Amino acid sequence: MAVPFRRVSSTRRDKRRTHDKLSAPAVVKCPECGEFKLAHRVCGHCGYYNGVKVKDVK
Repeated sequence: MAVPFRRVSSTRRDKRRTHDKLSAPAVVKCPECGEFKLAHRVCGHCGYYNGVKVKDVK
């Protein structure tokens, strides 16, 4: 069975363990209708983005 020749340093070991930390999506209130939406996206409820009507919503 293979055995490591040298000990793996804590920095090298911890570099492999960076991909499992997820962050919550940035959710903000729409200034037009007050619904929660993803930041920097068109509001799906009213169709506004940055104070401008971008799309029609049924």
